Amino acid sequence: MRVKRLLVIVITVVGAVIPALTQEYPRYRVAASIFQPLDSWVYPVLEQLSALGYVTTAMTGMKPWTRIECARLVEEASDALQKSILEDHRPSDLAVRLHAALEREFDFELEVLGGGRTRSLRVESVYTRVMSISGRPLTDGYHFGETIVNDFGRPFAQGANLTTGFSAAVQEGHFAIYVRGEYQHAPGVPALSEAVRTLISKVDQTPIQPAAPFPETNRFQLLDAYLALNFKNWQFSFGKQSLWWGPGLGGSLIFSNNAEPIPMMRLTRVVPFKLPALLGWLGPARVDSFFGRLSGHRFIETQSGLFGRPVDPQPFLYGLKISFKPTANLEFGFSGTTIYGGPGLPMTFAGFFRSLTDYGGEQGTLGPKDPGDRRSGFDFSYRIPGLRNRLILYADSFAEDEISPIRFPHRSAMNPGIYVPRVPGIPKLDLRVEGAYTDLPDGLLFPGFYYFNVRYLSGYTYKGRLIGHWIGRQGHGVQAWTTYWFSPQNTLQLGWRHGKVSGDFIPGGGTVNDISLHASFRIRPQMNLSTFLQYERWAFPVLSPGARSNLTSSLQLTFHPRLWNKQVDHD
Repeated sequence: MRVKRLLVIVITVVGAVIPALTQEYPRYRVAASIFQPLDSWVYPVLEQLSALGYVTTAMTGMKPWTRIECARLVEEASDALQKSILEDHRPSDLAVRLHAALEREFDFELEVLGGGRTRSLRVESVYTRVMSISGRPLTDGYHFGETIVNDFGRPFAQGANLTTGFSAAVQEGHFAIYVRGEYQHAPGVPALSEAVRTLISKVDQTPIQPAAPFPETNRFQLLDAYLALNFKNWQFSFGKQSLWWGPGLGGSLIFSNNAEPIPMMRLTRVVPFKLPALLGWLGPARVDSFFGRLSGHRFIETQSGLFGRPVDPQPFLYGLKISFKPTANLEFGFSGTTIYGGPGLPMTFAGFFRSLTDYGGEQGTLGPKDPGDRRSGFDFSYRIPGLRNRLILYADSFAEDEISPIRFPHRSAMNPGIYVPRVPGIPKLDLRVEGAYTDLPDGLLFPGFYYFNVRYLSGYTYKGRLIGHWIGRQGHGVQAWTTYWFSPQNTLQLGWRHGKVSGDFIPGGGTVNDISLHASFRIRPQMNLSTFLQYERWAFPVLSPGARSNLTSSLQLTFHPRLWNKQVDHD
């Protein structure tokens, strides 16, 4: 009852007070809308238009966006393209084609913005992915690394892996329902060796686990599945949901889709607003907040001792992010998450308030006044003056148990990057390069400090998968991608990744290197074919005495039926 009462108070206060202090930016029709999935082709297209200067209010560091918000950005791009033509500045052929593809995708939402019908039933997609991994892959990002990252926590192992699923949505005025479910198959995996289990016990401060093989996976799994209610462009949603709080392509340090979607209650501002009075100089702003419950935490340390599997109750995870865009070229945001509750730390209003405000006191203890396991983040992206259609700099950072990475940069993990939307001389080719590190000496209190906690020994994970960046607890790495745009939905991408885990954390350290090729083609108006090929070579002496390699290949066929029921006008 305490938890339910607390949630009602928080949602009521936020939902009543904040909207009263904000102004629409811009004003448009209020209607519930589903969130565009994080793996959609829409995001890189809209980011291309934003980098080229045709979209100026997109918050690239806070995803997902609703489909109506995407439609608003399409309208913004349409106005910018028309203005460019009137000023005798002919837009690029690629920009025109990108915009046309988005208009076709969001035709229904554009109609809603224009005052049209809002009731719909839609089958979003039906898809099948077959993936083969020859050679032993990495599957433990919390300690070593992962061969497949940012894949909604889907299981994978050496051999044949299969994913078959669908997504569908219902919208009616201020209400919307979205369901994405899939059947998942992955082969079984042998038990970890005694040496590996002993090492994990040491770095996690947990008992040595018995030698048990990981069984074959055959299950139906809900990914994003939620009910949404929109009130004055503040959308409340309840269910399993994915978040991506960062401007990078390779991962977000504080929240990504590396783990499967988390059950949560979420309140988000789906369209930008402006703060009143002098605060309006901060420009368009968006807010995203959630309160969810974790699963898969096997060990929690308390003053009374160690709670082993099964942990009951499981701890909560809640977070907040706010982003601003004071100019068309600059965006920055602040974020924070907290793991709280579980054995020895019951959820109360006083405890919740303490977790938000107490950065001293009993921080880091196991007592009843422990404020929980907290992380703060800061990110920005900036289009360089004079090169505004050529180069964007961005960075993502986070700190453990500190109020902000800005205050403690020497103790903060970083993930900087550059984005070149048009390579000089090859206008259809773009380039991204990102680096990430969590092994900075000044920020480590002990090996494996980042994403770990002395109370929550399973760390910043959901069902064993890292919620944050694939770089893990004490490592550094680089990623690069270059994409050739044949058309908005026909692309060819070459990728490269290098990661290194510190020997201070894992004896002997470890490295992972992979090169990948990803192709996506719209073979028919409603059918997409996607292929992926990756060669990986990794070396972790504790896992294998010599370097190992694997080859991953996948083929995915996606059908977009766009089947709508009879639609009627609804005001």
